[in-house]
Amino acid sequence: MKRFSAALPAGLLVLLPHAALAHPGHGEASGLAQGLLHPVGGADHVLAMVAVGLLAAFYGGRALWALPLSFLGMMTLGAGLGMTGLALPYVEIGIGLSVVAFGLALALRVAAPLAALMALVGGFAVFHGYAHGAEMPESASGLAYGLGFLAATAALHLAGLGLGRVLNGRQASLRILPQVLGGALTVAGLALLVQAA
Repeated sequence: MKRFSAALPAGLLVLLPHAALAHPGHGEASGLAQGLLHPVGGADHVLAMVAVGLLAAFYGGRALWALPLSFLGMMTLGAGLGMTGLALPYVEIGIGLSVVAFGLALALRVAAPLAALMALVGGFAVFHGYAHGAEMPESASGLAYGLGFLAATAALHLAGLGLGRVLNGRQASLRILPQVLGGALTVAGLALLVQAA
C-alpha cells in the first residue's frame, strides 16, 4: 500500500498533460502541457534536475529544500530572459557543464557551505531556464507554460531526492553508490559537452 501511495502522485503528474489537452482550443491547457513536457524531453535537463535532488538528499538538512528552491528560482529568472529574446551565450555548454559540476560534487563528496552549493545550483539553473523560455512555443501562454516546466522540474527534483534518501538509508556497503552515480553523471555531462561543441 505504501508503494501505491508513493507512486500515485507521479502517475497523476504523467497523466496531467493528457487531461489538460482533453478539451481542444484552450491555449492555457496547451501551454501547461507543453511546459510539463519540455524538461523531460531532453536528457540534459533530466540529468541535471535529478542531480539537484540527489545533491539535496546527500547534503541533507537545509539543503533538502534550499537547493531545489535555488534551482527553481534562478531557472525562472533564466526563463524570463529567454522569453524576452535577450541573448545569453553558451547556453548548451552551460547546461552540459551543469551535469558535469553536479556529478563531480556528488562523486567527490565536495564539502562546501550551503551558500556555495546554492550559488552553484542557481547559476547553472539560469541556463536551463533560458533554454525553456527561448523554446516556448508562440501559441503557448507564458504563464501556463512556465507553471508547467516549474512543476515538471520540481517533480524531477523530488525524484532525485527520493532516490537519494533511499540510497542514504541503505547499508554501509552501498554507501559508495552516490559517488558512482556522480561519476556516471560526470561522464554523461562530458558527452553532452562534446555534442554541444
